[in-house]
Amino acid sequence: MRQKLTKSLFAMFLVISTGLYAQTDNAPQSYSFSLEEAIRYGLDHNVEAVNAQKDIAISLKQKWEIIAQGLPQISAAADYQNNLKQPVSLLPAAAFDNTQSTVNIVEKYFDNVNRNNVSVSPPGGFIPVVFGTKQSMNATATWNQIIFDGSYIVGIQSAKTLLQITENAKTKTDQEVKKGVINAYGNVLLAEENVDILKMNVESVQSTYDETKATFENGLAEEEDVEQLEITLLTLKNNLNRSKRMKQIAYEMLNITLGLPVEADITLTEELEALAMQYFDLAILEKEIPVEDNIDYRIAKNTAESAEIEVKLEQAKALPSLTGYVNYGYQGFSQKFTFLTDNQDYFDQSVLGISLNIPIFSSGMRSARTQQQKIALEQALMDLEYTENEVKQQINSAKTEYEYSLDNYQVQKKNLALSERIENKNKIKFEEGVASSFELNEAQRQLYTAQQDYLQSMLNVITTKVELENLLDTTKYEDQE
Repeated sequence: MRQKLTKSLFAMFLVISTGLYAQTDNAPQSYSFSLEEAIRYGLDHNVEAVNAQKDIAISLKQKWEIIAQGLPQISAAADYQNNLKQPVSLLPAAAFDNTQSTVNIVEKYFDNVNRNNVSVSPPGGFIPVVFGTKQSMNATATWNQIIFDGSYIVGIQSAKTLLQITENAKTKTDQEVKKGVINAYGNVLLAEENVDILKMNVESVQSTYDETKATFENGLAEEEDVEQLEITLLTLKNNLNRSKRMKQIAYEMLNITLGLPVEADITLTEELEALAMQYFDLAILEKEIPVEDNIDYRIAKNTAESAEIEVKLEQAKALPSLTGYVNYGYQGFSQKFTFLTDNQDYFDQSVLGISLNIPIFSSGMRSARTQQQKIALEQALMDLEYTENEVKQQINSAKTEYEYSLDNYQVQKKNLALSERIENKNKIKFEEGVASSFELNEAQRQLYTAQQDYLQSMLNVITTKVELENLLDTTKYEDQE
């Protein structure tokens, strides 16, 4: 009995241990990030950043594909034929002077016909003849080489531009990912601070409400004061519940931006106010860069370069093209399949050829295509000029927004301190019976608005600086290959 009980307990221990192990194995992984760590992680794992890197890898392969088109191309082919019904040719009988030879050809013809169980009569004045053998095999290797092709030369030039386009796109994507991570990180900190402040406000109003309600029950306060505080308390609790849900959503958005599963557990090591002070930088307002180094300008320039290449490509199609080729092969013939035997005879064949293609007249088609691309080039150049002015305006606007966010942060910080003192004074007056519940409620509303404005002003300092940094960023993609 004791042995059975021991076995049962041991089995139960195994089941529990296995279940605990499975729960641990399936538990979401935990992460801890400072803002810089989150940016680095996002640049390595964000879906858009990873795909942009893969686009560069594709462009490198496309570059080699373009280059390889002008290098030697070697191909091989093997062909086996079995003439189930060999074709018959008719030769004029008058072409044969030797009567016996003619008779032999006719007899051979009838032998072939009889073997195929076909009943026909030889046509008058002509002799039916079967040429070749029933089976044949042919193997050929061919070397093709472009000697001159204007389109290929333009294609080589386009390969560099194609790579620059994807590299600039990667730089732009990294900027957007960095901005997205910082914004999502800041939103999480904002949500955390908001929940903490609302909890504090709920506790403060709950304490005042409980005291006022007890005073009312003792007949020393008005019922209206209790109801007014209850309205404020219910509103705060509702806002707190909503803020908790918004905090969860903010964490999920940060996970997505970082390239993590939505359910991943993340701990942030920064605080909103400390982070805002890190992004408090007046020196950046004096920074100037050449417009040509801005990533948006570089992308617009790539578009203009691509349009220029398209014009050259259409013009190159009017040039002659010269290609050469060499092939070498073997041919074997037999009435039966003897191509794998040692006594099978094979005959060599080889051809050297050069092909010259000269476009002469296309009824205006090439000219029309060229004109289309020239118009597209003019559009791209106009867009480039517009982008230059737009970038200058965006930089000036971003500096203005950032400078305002710095001033607004300082103003909201003072407003919060003043609102806290006003609310505290009104709370004391209310408890002493000097101020009404409406005056206290107004002071509380002012305080709650100041709290939200202060939190938002700190986040604005961070986000506006990131926007300005991206516009002033002159980073170029560093080729790792």
